Amino acid sequence: MLAEQMIARIEFVHSKSVIHRDMKPDNFLMGTGKKGHHVYVVDFGLAKKYRDPRTHQHIPYKEGKSLTGTARYCSINTHLGIEQSRRDDLEGIGYILMYFLRGSLPWQGLPAATKQEKYVAIAKCKMSLSLETLCKGFPAEFAAYLNYTRGLRFEDKPDYSYLKRLFRELFIREGYHVDYVFDWTLKRIHESLQDEEKELSNN
Repeated sequence: MLAEQMIARIEFVHSKSVIHRDMKPDNFLMGTGKKGHHVYVVDFGLAKKYRDPRTHQHIPYKEGKSLTGTARYCSINTHLGIEQSRRDDLEGIGYILMYFLRGSLPWQGLPAATKQEKYVAIAKCKMSLSLETLCKGFPAEFAAYLNYTRGLRFEDKPDYSYLKRLFRELFIREGYHVDYVFDWTLKRIHESLQDEEKELSNN
């Protein structure tokens, strides 16, 4: 449910001729109350138009750009100094989802004296790891997702439906149901019931 919504939100952002350019967990928030199952994307401080909204003329391909975004989750092309486009937001989502599932990424905690050295170390790690190694222990859909997003060309329009379908089918195959109840929602309900029981026993 989470992956599909995250991809859908970025698809909507892209439909407005804008790329986010700072994919990280902090920029995806959950709603509250009746909208507690809704995912929201926030912080458009680094966002940029990737095409003319009227003509849909794409921005030109450029190299030699400085890193924009969060190194831990940014795409390999961003590390290489290539102008960002839709593909880069989507690659970033892939790393976020892996982080959510595993709790860490292989390029976290690399020794570096400066921020620039850290960026270089992260880039080398991302580029040296094969998808097979990176996605070891994950469902095959993760490697398929990253293989697709990394294979997109600069101006390509991503097949968002395919990417959402990857995770929807994985979700169903694992025996889950689209009930809009997340693991942390169940935890909160359980804790709330425990608190109520304590109050009743104290009265």
